Amino acid sequence: MKFIRSVPFLAGAALLAHVTVVSAAETETGFVPIFNGKDLTGWDGNPKLWSVKDGAIVGQTTADNPLKGNTFLIWTKGTTEDFELRCAYRITPNNDKNFANSGIQYRSKVLDPAGWVVGGYQADFEAGTTYSGILYEERMTRGIMAARGEKVVWDKDCKKQITGSVGKSEEIQAAIKQDGWNDYVVVANGNHLQHFINGLPTVDVTDECEAKAAKSGVLALQLHAGQPMTVQFKDIRLKTLSSDAGDAAGELKKLEGTWEISAGEANGTAMPSENVAGAILTITGNKYSVVKNDFNDRGTFSIDASKNPKQMDVRPEAGTSAGQKLLAIYEMGPEGMRVCYATDGGERPKAFTTEADSGRVLFTYKRKKP
Repeated sequence: MKFIRSVPFLAGAALLAHVTVVSAAETETGFVPIFNGKDLTGWDGNPKLWSVKDGAIVGQTTADNPLKGNTFLIWTKGTTEDFELRCAYRITPNNDKNFANSGIQYRSKVLDPAGWVVGGYQADFEAGTTYSGILYEERMTRGIMAARGEKVVWDKDCKKQITGSVGKSEEIQAAIKQDGWNDYVVVANGNHLQHFINGLPTVDVTDECEAKAAKSGVLALQLHAGQPMTVQFKDIRLKTLSSDAGDAAGELKKLEGTWEISAGEANGTAMPSENVAGAILTITGNKYSVVKNDFNDRGTFSIDASKNPKQMDVRPEAGTSAGQKLLAIYEMGPEGMRVCYATDGGERPKAFTTEADSGRVLFTYKRKKP
């Protein structure tokens, strides 16, 4: 396919889009620890169930100390509005049914202070293979708001619309450590909610249901009713997102650095690894350059982070696409990014897909390690 063979000449455009995601996660600027690693100062929960061991918050139920209803450890030092949360979790099923479930509540409500019961948005995870990464609405009316891998809009009539995909559920699950620590990132900015586990996006939700969308609320950690289990949390950091988080200058700053492509897809077909391996993208300000073996590409780009999905216009100054304007969309995560763009003057993509003969290319990127 001539189209796929020519993709590396356009890789600069896609690579630069991917950059955004990684940059956001690799810098800790603005993050504040909300767990001191020593005790439960600043947190409130059932002392029979929650403790601190080896620098981690531990929630545990046993056969002798069962739990009939879900309970929570509530952060008492503030509330969550627009924010990015980063933490590590580990969950262990201490039973022969391999059941253990937990989650991170955000923008939530305390429904029963005496019982430490919380309801609202939940970044779910479990010992099983289905629910880790989903968006669940605990004790409310919408239940699973987005299954793993879904890109969703809850419209103004409070109806769920699946608008795309952020990845395959089984591939996301394959990256989750069953017996080890996993990194969880939750980003809530306006009505846009995103979850990431180990750098991979798990859901992307836009909640336009004014009657039910939560704008602010408490942060809490869940211990689920049922079989004996242990859940642990550590390295909990929170960053408040300012109202200008979508400003172009801030986005451009995140994009700066050196990046490499990790996967590519064109016209619905995965690109051969040799077509993308070794391509190095460097971004400075609104300028980019791409080097791959004897190939050199350079150009400029502009972004509009206020759109959903975020938009990018790429203007190559060298290579086969010199002089063109490539219309793209991009999305960011804590340790990577995806960008989907049209070739040969095509219309801007509306979703991160590349069907046969669509003329679209989708790239996934990661920041190049020193």
